[in-house]
Formats: sequence, structure tokens, C-alpha cells
Amino acid sequence: MEFEKVEIVYFLGIGGIGMSALARYFHHHKKIVLGYDKTRTGLTTELEMEGISIHYDDTVLEIPHILKVTPKEKVLVIFTPAIPHDSSEKNWFIDNGYTLYKRSQVLGFITDSLPTIAVAGTHGKTTTSSLAAHILKHSEKGCNAFLGGISANYKTNLLLGEKTDWTVVEADEFDRSFLTLSPTISIITSTDADHLDIYGDANHVIEGFQLFAEKIKTGGHLIVKKGLEIDIKKIPNECSVYFYSINEEGDFFATNIRVENGKYHFDFHSPFGNVSDISLGQPGRHNVENAVAASAACLLAGVDISSLKAALNDFSGVARRFQYIISTPELTYIDDYAHHPSELEAAIKSTKELFPNKKITGIFQPHLFTRTRDFADDFAQSLDLLDECILLPIYPARELPIEGVTSEMLLGKMKIERKVLVQKNELIPFLSENRPEVLLTLGAGDIDIFVDQIRNLFA
Repeated sequence: MEFEKVEIVYFLGIGGIGMSALARYFHHHKKIVLGYDKTRTGLTTELEMEGISIHYDDTVLEIPHILKVTPKEKVLVIFTPAIPHDSSEKNWFIDNGYTLYKRSQVLGFITDSLPTIAVAGTHGKTTTSSLAAHILKHSEKGCNAFLGGISANYKTNLLLGEKTDWTVVEADEFDRSFLTLSPTISIITSTDADHLDIYGDANHVIEGFQLFAEKIKTGGHLIVKKGLEIDIKKIPNECSVYFYSINEEGDFFATNIRVENGKYHFDFHSPFGNVSDISLGQPGRHNVENAVAASAACLLAGVDISSLKAALNDFSGVARRFQYIISTPELTYIDDYAHHPSELEAAIKSTKELFPNKKITGIFQPHLFTRTRDFADDFAQSLDLLDECILLPIYPARELPIEGVTSEMLLGKMKIERKVLVQKNELIPFLSENRPEVLLTLGAGDIDIFVDQIRNLFA
């Protein structure tokens, strides 16, 4: 794709976190950026305030006239897989001979000729990529970054560097999108089974990550969490492979992990030297692991180890990734994107480690009928780590209901005594009558609409 010839970039599903970063990128590069999304959100409002035109009705009549009269070779159409097959606009572009590109394909075009750090994993990739970008920005290296969340340090999901060759991207396994990338440095944080509606079974998930690992550029570096099923014998000989861990020694690893004054401290060990008493700016034991992976990538990218400590201390996290909303002696409220059993376990265990003598209440909104069906027992086991669980109905996203797959089914599998299912319109009244000590909101659906309501309730 020759971006130099493109004058207009049109987004089908512009409000997604990854799509909006691309929209901002092309807007920065003086392209005419237009788009459709089904729902107006805070993020789409920000894009409109930045000068990007967006509409919210899926109809051919809303497609801007300027696009229809511009030669096709000067128009780039990017769509998200969340756009349904019967979308009027999507089918208009197909019927009129336009080539439609997925977000991941365009990311591949942008980064193909650039030194790139790509972070893959069924969980951990957003925080790890944000950490890597922050370390690079904090150092003299700098970077461009397409992030899967809003960085608390920079208040955006797109970072642009003036004097840098490095680009950081999140390599999404959904729909095998990450196979469009050929990184210089690859990180694989986890290969737990997920998206079985795409992959079919756990073995095919691992196969997808194996193929991603093999796409590394000649002379590049692969960084893998120790213990994952990646066959390094298939990695080209010209590439280096490193392992990281927080549970045991590896090429890069953490020791002496402890909680002091509500923060995680640890010592970092690497082939480039060691750093003692790092105080991570974002809480969570799982985020110590993410910090080790991000630090490994940045050191291999040429960052001086002496700059690591200050950068990690200064990291403020990512919106909806173990994000403190309220922190008072009476109530701690943390919001987290966790939507997979392993992510729930990590978030809940970290909370219990931070607040060992307090009651932990979790509000969980299951995301997708297929994921709830495929991992129901694992979800129940993770949620049983809570002292009290409030379940919301399943958020369907792109799916239709599956008979028998409900939050009631999940509730029945849980063993803890204090558990309840409430409808979304019942949540705030329920919380007002049952004030928690430590509260977690968990999920990848629209549970975030309650964050401000909960904040205001207990303010």
C-alpha cells in the first residue's frame, strides 16, 4: 500500500481503541480522516474535537460525498472485524470495488520498514507495550507507539516521536491479526486459550503464537515468558531468543518482590546488569512481570540500563488496567479490563496481596457467550478468590445468545457464599446499600460506564 498517494482514510468502526490510534496517526500526517461507528463514546468525541468527522448511522447516505468522488487509489478504507457482514456501508465499499484493509494489515504496512517492538499475548500485551513505549520515551531513544489502551502518562493511545526509528505496537491474536507483522523485537507474554470461536481449540492458539514467533525479522530478538510452549528450534538461527520470569531465573527476571506502602518493589536482573529496588508506578504482581518483559525489549533496543529505574518509577499505568479510581482509608476502588480467567486471577490475587486484611468485592461482567461457555469452570474458580462477587449479565459484543450460557449458569458453578446476580440498572442501588471495603470492577464490555457512577456514589 502506497500511503503517499492516499488522500482520504475512511474507518469502519473508528471508535475502537486500536482503530482510533490509527485514525490519529493519519490525521497527524495530514490525511483527510473520516469514519463511522455505531456508538458515540468519550473516545469518538475526542476524535471529533481533534477535527475528525464521524457519523453514527450505518447507511450509504452517510458516506461523505468527497469520498465517493475521489479516485479509489486515493482512498484507504480500514475496517474492524467487529463490523457485521450485513453492514450497509461495508457492503457498499465491496460492491463498488474498493479494497478493504484490517487494522492489523495497515499496522503491518506502517511498521514493515521500521524497527518495531511487537507485544503479543492473550493477556498482558496492553500494559507491556505501554511500559515499553514509556521506557523508550523516558530515555533518549524515543518511539512511536500504537497502544491498545489510553496511557495515563500521555493521555492518549498514540505516541509520536520526533527523532526516533522505533515503533511499539500491540500484536493482537484475535482473528490471527498479529501474523501481518514482522517485528524486530517480539514479546510473547502468554498463550492461554482464548478466542476459541476463531481458533477452535487451545492447540491452534499455541500454533498461532508459534507462527507469530517465526515472523521475526532477520537478526531480531524474541522474548518469551519462561514456560510457554514456543518451539525455539523453529526460530531462524540469525535471531536471538531470551526468556523472562518473576518466578524463577531466566535471561531477564525479578527477585525480592514485595509490597511497601501500597507499591510493588523488586530487583531486576539481566545480561546487561542489575537494578535494585525498583518501585513500579503501577500496582499488581502481574505488572511486575510485564515490566520485566518491557525492560528486556527496551534494553535490546539500546536503552541504557541506568535509565530503567526512573522510567518504571514514573509509569502511571493504563486506563482500565488495575487503575485506582478511589483510594481513601474507607474505600479502595480499582477498575480492571480483566475478562479471561487468568486475568481475573491475577487481578484478584494482586488486590488480596495489597489489602490482606480487607474484604474484597468484585463486580464482573462476562464478555462474550462463547468465552463464558468455553471457560465457565475456570471463571468460577477465579471468581471464588473474591470474598464477595456481584455478577452482571453477559456482554454479547459481536455474538448472539447461546442457549444455557448465562451469568446464572456461572453463578451456579461458584462456591463462595456471598454471590449475587444483578441487572445493570440495579447495580448502583445495590452498592449504595452494601458499601464495600475494597471494590473491583472487572470486564471488557461496557462495565466502564459505571466507573464515574460508582466514583460519584462514594465521593
